[in-house]
Amino acid sequence: MKLNEIKLTNPYLALPELCYTRVKPTPLRKPFLIHANRAVAQELGIDEEELWSEHLLEFVNGALELQGSEPFAMCYSGHQFGYYVPRLGDGRAINIGTIGDQHLQLKGAGQTEYSRSGDGRAVLRSSIREYLMSEAMHGLGIETTRALVLIGSEQQVIREDWEKAAIVLRLSPSWIRFGTFEYFAHEKKHKELEALADYAIAESYPHLIGEPDAYLHFFTEVVGKTARLIAEWQAVGFNHGVMNTDNMSIHGLTIDYGPYAFLDDYDFQYICNHTDTYGRYSFGSQPNIGEWNLRALMQALSPLISAEKMEKALARYNTLYAEHYLDLMCGKLGLESQEKGDREFLRHLLGVLQALSVDYTLFFRTLSRYEGDRKALLKLGLYHEPMSDWLDSYDKRLRKNASTAEQRHARMLKINPKYVLKNYMLQEAIDAAEEGDFLIVESLFDIAQNPYGEYPAFERWAAATPEESKNRKLSCSS
Repeated sequence: MKLNEIKLTNPYLALPELCYTRVKPTPLRKPFLIHANRAVAQELGIDEEELWSEHLLEFVNGALELQGSEPFAMCYSGHQFGYYVPRLGDGRAINIGTIGDQHLQLKGAGQTEYSRSGDGRAVLRSSIREYLMSEAMHGLGIETTRALVLIGSEQQVIREDWEKAAIVLRLSPSWIRFGTFEYFAHEKKHKELEALADYAIAESYPHLIGEPDAYLHFFTEVVGKTARLIAEWQAVGFNHGVMNTDNMSIHGLTIDYGPYAFLDDYDFQYICNHTDTYGRYSFGSQPNIGEWNLRALMQALSPLISAEKMEKALARYNTLYAEHYLDLMCGKLGLESQEKGDREFLRHLLGVLQALSVDYTLFFRTLSRYEGDRKALLKLGLYHEPMSDWLDSYDKRLRKNASTAEQRHARMLKINPKYVLKNYMLQEAIDAAEEGDFLIVESLFDIAQNPYGEYPAFERWAAATPEESKNRKLSCSS
């Protein structure tokens, strides 16, 4: 399909006008293409040759409207670091229409009514991080938004320093957030709240349409999806960094990539966001914050659903999270079934990784080839005895498997990635890109699409993070 053959739809505009504000993108000066995602283009039905056309560049820059486009910004509120902010909204993202079930959005396309004192722009470094990480999460099998195109420009914007502006064309089956419901509940706009709930069900949970207690079932499914998503984050060692309710997806997606990080050494208390002074969104706090955010959503939905019934649904969150997390971790360890005592067995391992400052991703990848020779695992930490003690228990636990070591290795190598996009790797790409070299962006994108693969040219990125690059903290503008 050519760009001029695409006809966008705008189902969100059927909602009451309080839900959005119409606004057109403001094009960047001297834009240029940095990267395009062939896989996403194929899923959208867009011809590959269109990705390199001048028309595509104009489209992503907001200078070309496709048929049916009616650009708008969404209105929402949210709890930011635990404090309610009554009006937020898309401050630097503009929705440009829907293809199939995917809603397209230009991030960094200029000011909207919700920009407050901001310029509505995204800088090159943050755009590279979002473009690459959304694809990396998809490659890991974790629910996420995606991105189609990344463009840069010669236009400069001020942050801590002057930086080049960029735009990411990102897409999602839903952009509705917990905070979208909070806005109408706090404003006591119950008619709009009900319309939003009906829309969200039709968009993300269509099997609930016409069901008795559909709103309650909707909330119950959001609880389950959120528990599953955060268990997947914890298992792969991903720290989101800004789990405000306006950054939580009603669809159960990872959205709004900012000062995120994959763990370098395992650290339960790791904080990736330097704005997060008290560690509210630390790695280890994410499961509890998921429940906190669901409680905020529960309060927002209380005009539509019995609070008592929602409490029962929310009470299942911790169990759902713990069950899915343990299932994922048993898979990472190559265990075929769960046994009594596995939770304590896992706690023992994580305590060893924490005490010995062991690289999280490298440990599990190395363990995926373990056959009894401990040298490779022991050298990951300074002290051998704690790891050796755990491996004694692991050897005993593996005897309960029915499969061969080769079969276990094959399973584990498909579960434990060789590569995750750590912040030092992304910074290398950003540093080169700021000098006009996008080859590292291309390389990291290839790795992101298959993080379980072998890339001899990039073997250094599979090693432990260099000591001087560990545990970087980033800002929300990242």
